[in-house]
Amino acid sequence: MLAHMTITVLTGAGISTESGIPDYRGPAGVWRRDPDHEKLVTYDYYMADPEIRRRSWLYRRDNPAWQAEPNPAHRALAALPGAWIITQNVDGLHQRAGSPPERVLELHGNMFGAVCTVCDARSTTREAIDRVLAGEADPACRACGGILKTTTVMFGQSLDRDTLAHAIEAAEEAAVFLAVGSSLQVQPAASLVGIAARAGARLIIVNGEPTPYDEVADEVIRDPIGVAVPRLCATLG
Repeated sequence: MLAHMTITVLTGAGISTESGIPDYRGPAGVWRRDPDHEKLVTYDYYMADPEIRRRSWLYRRDNPAWQAEPNPAHRALAALPGAWIITQNVDGLHQRAGSPPERVLELHGNMFGAVCTVCDARSTTREAIDRVLAGEADPACRACGGILKTTTVMFGQSLDRDTLAHAIEAAEEAAVFLAVGSSLQVQPAASLVGIAARAGARLIIVNGEPTPYDEVADEVIRDPIGVAVPRLCATLG
């Protein structure tokens, strides 16, 4: 149970932009620069087209998350005692900043593992990328020959039920719920904000652009995340 937890944080792509990882939907987001990019992270397109899979592995290779470092917002959240971090990000920066892995709920999985879509055999993204670079355009599972994908939740896939259930519990038990750097447009992650608000949490949204939940928030902060989050954590911690 989460009876002693008082602070829950939902983070989206905006918290990692200051670490050099572009978001999808923001003013300089990946999809605004290349609308076709969405196919690389959409399950049905990925499963149907070997060329999409090849491009997707190369996109993972070029992802700046491999070299990115946690920024002041990640580190400030890591210092909050007893907080739950629910993240839509797949970059692992919360754990690298010092948040206990058991208190980080990765709603959309992470980009560093690979899984077979047939037999569920596990490997690593790095291994699959190395196979592509060695000449395998569409590396298959070594155990059964099935299609490999990263352990991210692609668009069109369902979230892990246990992870989502734990996140809902964390939202329901929160005295303070922070939504940081998320457009709050992707469900069911965005619905956690409403769950927390209905349960009586103090809701604080930190985002550079308006979100659908601004009207129900107790406080909306537009300041840069790397400034706003450490300031907030200093008062909450």
